[in-house]
This record gives sequence, C-alpha cells and structure tokens, in this order.
Amino acid sequence: MHRSIPVLIAGFFVASAMAAFAGGGSSVEQGKVLFNSTSLGTNGKSCSTCHSGGKKLGGAPAEDVKELEAIINKCIVGALKGSPLPSGSSDLTSLALYLKTFGAAPSK
Repeated sequence: MHRSIPVLIAGFFVASAMAAFAGGGSSVEQGKVLFNSTSLGTNGKSCSTCHSGGKKLGGAPAEDVKELEAIINKCIVGALKGSPLPSGSSDLTSLALYLKTFGAAPSK
C-alpha cells in the first residue's frame, strides 16, 4: 500500500509534464521559433537579426532567469519595437530557455 504512493506521485508529475508539453508549454524548441520570428516586434526584425548564431549571447547561460527575462523584454521593446512579454508566460520562459543554450558546453 505504501509503495503505491510514490508511484502515484511520480505518475502525477509525468502526466503534468506531458500535458504542459502537449498544451504548448515552455520549451527550447518554442524559444528557437520565437528567436527567429519577426512576430515579437513591429519593425520586421527578429532576435536573430542582431544575434545571428547566438552572437553576443555567450553569457546567457550564467544569467539568472528573471534577469534574462528582463533583458529579453528590453530587447523586444527597444530593438524590435514590440510589446514586452508577460512575466511567467510560456513565450518568455521559452525564449529564456533557448538563450541558455548559447555558450553551453557541447555534449561529449
């Protein structure tokens, strides 16, 4: 009986993660799409316009997520002439996740 509780808890977390992914939850893949999209601004530019191939983003993996999200919104408002993404939104979290992949050590 006691062994079933950890199994139920693990099942809940797996189901929650799958639901978030299926429902368009935050992901590196979604961040990559947004990074290359002109939809974040109004001037026809994307994040990749200034940061092609992750240029000048090598320090992103070391940044605190909240600070990185603030930087992202600053770029969206300034460079892309767009509206800031809401804090905690799937899009903002996805962009932060994607930026953290730049400068990461390659897998062996």
